[in-house]
Amino acid sequence: MDERDEKTAIVSLEASSADSVDSVPAQVPTGLARGRSPSQILWLKLRRNRTAMVGLWILAAMYAAAILAGFLAPYSYDNSRHDLPFYPPMMGRIHIFDEQGQLSRPFVYHLVPVDPQLASYRDDTTKRYPIRLFARGDSYRILWVVSSNIHLFGVDEPGHVFLFGSDKLGRDIFSRILYGAQISLSIGIIGILISTIIGMIVGGIAGYFGGATDFVLMRTVEVLLALPSLYFILILRQLFGTAMSSTQIYLIIVIILAFIGWATEARVIRGMVMSLKEKEYVIAARAMGFSNSRIIVRHILPNTLSFVIVTATLSVPFFILGEVALSFLGVGIQEPEASWGNMLVAAQNNRQLIDFPWVLIPGVFIFLAVMAWNFLGDGLRDAADPRTLS
Repeated sequence: MDERDEKTAIVSLEASSADSVDSVPAQVPTGLARGRSPSQILWLKLRRNRTAMVGLWILAAMYAAAILAGFLAPYSYDNSRHDLPFYPPMMGRIHIFDEQGQLSRPFVYHLVPVDPQLASYRDDTTKRYPIRLFARGDSYRILWVVSSNIHLFGVDEPGHVFLFGSDKLGRDIFSRILYGAQISLSIGIIGILISTIIGMIVGGIAGYFGGATDFVLMRTVEVLLALPSLYFILILRQLFGTAMSSTQIYLIIVIILAFIGWATEARVIRGMVMSLKEKEYVIAARAMGFSNSRIIVRHILPNTLSFVIVTATLSVPFFILGEVALSFLGVGIQEPEASWGNMLVAAQNNRQLIDFPWVLIPGVFIFLAVMAWNFLGDGLRDAADPRTLS
């Protein structure tokens, strides 16, 4: 039997099964027109959830900023001004009026250290530097393809503009947050893709075959779930040593977090597959002589996608926080590379935390990213629930 005959038989059996089970027609949600696809209905229901949409737009802005970090950031992540450590945020020091009170182009004054030991500074009002749009500066690449040295804004040397202040090495925190987003946010996406694929495969095999296969795989899952996640992650990370580049560390963190994260999803998918494998269209496909791998991949696992998408969305914060924890503890992304985790290391020093509270700004972005993913995940879970009518 060719592929067209298979699709026709399976679709007809699915339709007849649905007609026999659902004798009472489902109530159409208010405002949802007939004839829309499930994905369109999901989107319409998600749009009504304002909290989920806020989370979606926050994430869209964050990921766009991470992709365009080199263009949006006025400096490179490793551009240091050792004579200007812990300079306070300049958001309120951007002037639009000159000394005579006349409206002028936005500018900043020259920075003059008063006491380097106390990291105190004053503005030299005799020297001012206009903020220029599309200024030239440090070279960068966007998605490893587009090379440029044009930045959204900047000032001429020797002036500096530190929107969120500078760290202990005089590096711009605003620029490092943008570059750090490339690591901290991408680990969540890549890690969840890997763990989702592993979870679907393991859960699908365990649920479909059952017996000894199910027993071995589920006992493995239970062992992973019984281990304290943070300690297990630290142990696995230490096994690889410390003499590695940031790229190698990045890949290892992704692999470790994905290896830890697939167990919960595999267990739930296993239960869904156990119920789906008794459906008429699966029995028909088996009777037609299709291979087990084809039945699992083409007829069973696609029916778990709604759950997979929701679970993956809710699991992304685990990967983000996992990278943050490893980098914060010194076994993750290493200096001078920027990640939100290693930028928070300065907060371990009580003096720096009290005197220079802007070192906590990366934590604000971690909080926003985690909450936005949780809001979006909750909204997708509600939208995917067939029992919700609005």
